[in-house]
Amino acid sequence: MDLETPLTTRLLAINVGLPRVQSYGGERIVTGIEKQPVTGRRAVGDQGIEGDGQADLSVHGGIDKAVYAYSFANILHWRSEFENTNFDRATLGENLSLEDMSEQAVLLGDRFRVGSALLEVSQPREPCQKLSLKLGLPKFPKRFMASGRVGFYLRVLEPGELAAGEAFTRVETNPEAPSIHDLNHCYHFERGESDTLRRALACPALAAAWRGPLEKRLGGAA
Repeated sequence: MDLETPLTTRLLAINVGLPRVQSYGGERIVTGIEKQPVTGRRAVGDQGIEGDGQADLSVHGGIDKAVYAYSFANILHWRSEFENTNFDRATLGENLSLEDMSEQAVLLGDRFRVGSALLEVSQPREPCQKLSLKLGLPKFPKRFMASGRVGFYLRVLEPGELAAGEAFTRVETNPEAPSIHDLNHCYHFERGESDTLRRALACPALAAAWRGPLEKRLGGAA
């Protein structure tokens, strides 16, 4: 990887929450999507941030999705789109609320230093129906993906501690890797072979859950 001019923003909040039963529109489900900002320093390891957890480990959490980061600039966008919904820090279940970090600027495999931890971008976020239940917006997941404002998951390369207010700075990048925005669009809205698909598969940082389907798509196009 080549070191470029650092891409940096501020960590506004650390949000955590453990799975518990929630009632959304009369439906009771077990979910870890309800997270709250916490104060002080928090440890982060390969399974996530201290005090955080997921209910369905078949689709959430794990090494490739240890931490979910989302830009507060996107939250402000959703506030303008849905005036009667209280979008704020942790509303979408994000662990790290970043001041401003565009999906067009973040590339697959980018490595970020925050506090004493080193994190690596592994994939865009795919929303589940629990998000629409929480927000009371049945069509939100499709709108979320179509917007490209999906945020990104990170694996933990070096465990450490982090705190709100610290810099979130890119320290390594591969300019040949696709952006999170383009990878999201390729995965959900394109069919067959594409340059984005090939560049994603060439990146070792791509999460296993995304690599299999993309390899199958490429094989089908051969």
